[in-house]
Amino acid sequence: MSEHTPAGSSQTPANKTTAVHKKKSNVGVNIMIAFFSLVLLAGIGVLCYPTFADWWNRMHQSRAVATYVESTENLSKEKKAAMLEQAHQYNQDLLNVSDRWHLTDDQLATYNNTLDVTGTGIMGYVSIPKIKVQLPVYHGTSETVMQIAIGHLTGSSLPVGGENTHAVASGHTGLPSARLLTGLDQLEVGDNFYVTVLDEQHWYQVSEINVVLPTEMSKLDIENGKDYMTLVTCTPYGVNSHRLLVRGHAIPAPQTVDETKYDNPKTMMAITIAAIALVFILLVLLVVWLIRRRAKARARLTGVKYRKDNES
Repeated sequence: MSEHTPAGSSQTPANKTTAVHKKKSNVGVNIMIAFFSLVLLAGIGVLCYPTFADWWNRMHQSRAVATYVESTENLSKEKKAAMLEQAHQYNQDLLNVSDRWHLTDDQLATYNNTLDVTGTGIMGYVSIPKIKVQLPVYHGTSETVMQIAIGHLTGSSLPVGGENTHAVASGHTGLPSARLLTGLDQLEVGDNFYVTVLDEQHWYQVSEINVVLPTEMSKLDIENGKDYMTLVTCTPYGVNSHRLLVRGHAIPAPQTVDETKYDNPKTMMAITIAAIALVFILLVLLVVWLIRRRAKARARLTGVKYRKDNES
């Protein structure tokens, strides 16, 4: 007596088992592809993070500088003169403070309200042509500030120049997310840098480079009749046990304009948008590829099922 496939059934048990196995196999392959794709993307993300984070921070730094410049241009001459006079008076009063590294609450309030042009704490920006760095200078050296820019050391003179002043600006070196003062160790005696406050530029020529312990403050003292500015960062790279002090003395501004190509916010924004768009396109292409591969796998499974049905 011959056996027949039951009415309403299109596959034998053996065919069903084969189809199920193929379906499970395709699902497993798709899961593995998706998993390794995610791992690949995560790996690329980890490798690209320092570069992207630095780029992102540099873009915001350049925008902060551009915003500062625009804000100062919108101030009247009288307002700018009054702000500069207040800053010079602050520096004069600082000479009479017994412990200027530990200001009182009232002194801190006066400090934070002086030269705060944009209301964000930016008092100006430092430009270092040799290493092509231009960074906003914020009031104070809180970690929030130090992660994105450089901070003016509270207790030092405000960077408006003049006799009996010593302004100090500090920034990190070697952060994975921001370049900041990485490269400051390339400066040599005789190199120049300058600070822009309101519409004034104060130029300094490196005259002394020192490596000291974090607790050594004597190199930051105000000297009678001198106009100094010191840039501070951690050293050695990756250890950060000491501080690199690059001190400059005031010099007349050069007759030629600084033509160094610093970061431009518009250019950096355009490149950032293009990079994000490229990543988005790659992700879309990956998804499309996975969908098409899955569709082909289903088509193959359907073809096998069709042939098995005809054979049965």
